[in-house]
Amino acid sequence: MTSGQTGLTPLQGKRVLLTGGTGFVGRHLLPHLLEAGAEVTCLTRAASHTARLPQGVGTALADLSTGQGLEEALAGKDVVIHMAALLFGLGWQDYLRANALAARSLATAIERLAATGASDKPFRFVLVSSLAATGPCATAPGVDDAAPAAPVSAYGWSKLLTEQILGRALGSRLVTLRPPIIYGSGDKGLLPVFKGVLRAGLAVSPGAGRDFPVSAVHADDMARAVLCACQPGAKGVYHLNDGGVYTMAGFCRAMGAAVDAALGRAPRKVRILRMPLPVMACTAGLSTAFAVAADALTARFAGRRLRRAPAWNLDKYREARQPGWLSDGSRLCRELGFAPRVSLEAGMAEAVEGYRREGWL
Repeated sequence: MTSGQTGLTPLQGKRVLLTGGTGFVGRHLLPHLLEAGAEVTCLTRAASHTARLPQGVGTALADLSTGQGLEEALAGKDVVIHMAALLFGLGWQDYLRANALAARSLATAIERLAATGASDKPFRFVLVSSLAATGPCATAPGVDDAAPAAPVSAYGWSKLLTEQILGRALGSRLVTLRPPIIYGSGDKGLLPVFKGVLRAGLAVSPGAGRDFPVSAVHADDMARAVLCACQPGAKGVYHLNDGGVYTMAGFCRAMGAAVDAALGRAPRKVRILRMPLPVMACTAGLSTAFAVAADALTARFAGRRLRRAPAWNLDKYREARQPGWLSDGSRLCRELGFAPRVSLEAGMAEAVEGYRREGWL
């Protein structure tokens, strides 16, 4: 499937509201939505960076935490795509506050629109959730769409709660995507790993003496999956991936190959440090403790809170100590025609090019 095949994603002339449009995946999704003929409005906050939004994309100022402005933004839309989420938090409260509370605000606004008749017709709602809401799996092909949810992290629980809150308000109109690792240009979550590969030729795989199998998908293919989920026939929960089964070591070695190619240097073998889980737990605890202390000190002496969580923290350790994260995306391909187009090698090359363009790498 290509982004221009609007027969698969009938969005021509449809009014689409997108949350998270200024974020990493949003940058990849917006061109696809516009090419498919959608009239796109991005939900933004006062602090949102909108300068890079493509020409023709509108904005609607609203607050997902308080609900202010949401009813006006939702009214008259044909499709709503909810991608805004907190990926890294200092504690479970952060994830609930950012993810579950946002879902509650959206659900309340949806229910009020329905009660007042302010919305001329029901809209389709596509939620980008996470494989973390399903839980881990180390056996190929991975968890399928019928697998019972068993989150192991606060982030995963917050995403599952988001699904449940919106599901009660929307019923069968809710379509949920649960992606695995998403990577590509603009992603800051994996940027420290790329930097480690670049500077030291070193990457970490969780656990001594074991593989850590993972599924992955490039952000451009993630965008195509969202378009597929906008089809009238889409229903329920869909997992997705790029069709490959990787180990963390193999995933990081692909990073190294892309970095070497971009720099025009001879390929180096990335050294994989299979770090014992107790050591990983200590590093995650220290990283989280320093961030919490910095937040408390800033609150005391500057009168404000940072709430900046490191990418490596105790909640991410809860996910890293699992045996693996594999998902089965065959139903999305079979029912909705999703066909991943970006290989791991091509995706890593695109990510490195984007990082270098931004001056991050």
